[in-house]
Amino acid sequence: MAEFLKPKNTNPRGIPEAPFIEKVDQIIKDGDSDFEPLMSAFQERLQQYKYMELSKQQQLADLNVKIPDIEKNLDIIEYLKLKKDSVDNDDGDDNNIIETNYELNDTLYTRASINVNDTNSVYLWLGAQVMLEYPLDEAVELLKSRLEKNQQQLTNVKEDLQFLKENITTMEVNTARLYNWDVERRKKAKASSAPPTVKAS
Repeated sequence: MAEFLKPKNTNPRGIPEAPFIEKVDQIIKDGDSDFEPLMSAFQERLQQYKYMELSKQQQLADLNVKIPDIEKNLDIIEYLKLKKDSVDNDDGDDNNIIETNYELNDTLYTRASINVNDTNSVYLWLGAQVMLEYPLDEAVELLKSRLEKNQQQLTNVKEDLQFLKENITTMEVNTARLYNWDVERRKKAKASSAPPTVKAS
């Protein structure tokens, strides 16, 4: 029985594949002494899959916020670089000025004027209350690297969620088969232990 529960395969992130019960009688030999531990083990595995699914869903939600933010930052910096390269550094006219709105907090925006000739670097939040200054080229390189990493992670999370969904279904079918097998076994045991009925002549 213990061997049956050991995963034969895992997905690329090491999530074990659920075993599938074809015939309950092939894995349960001694009634209650086998059934109760097996049912508990299957229910525990099912809960583990559901916990992993919740964790992956949270990762998916985080990535769906993070990736657009990186893309927006990358677009802005690349626009600054393009604008900076397209103007003559000695030209003092308004072509060197970018007027833009930016977010102060969740509900408040304000307007800023940016002289592209004076803009050689940007500040990037790196997380954990850390902000660092990067030259434009380095900022683009860093954001592209992070974007690629997060997009790969998004692909992996989606694959894991699909894998978990399939295995949750398998484990739900397994537990239903075990439960139905036990119900039938108990019915047969009850019927065999009942006293015979005698018809009056």
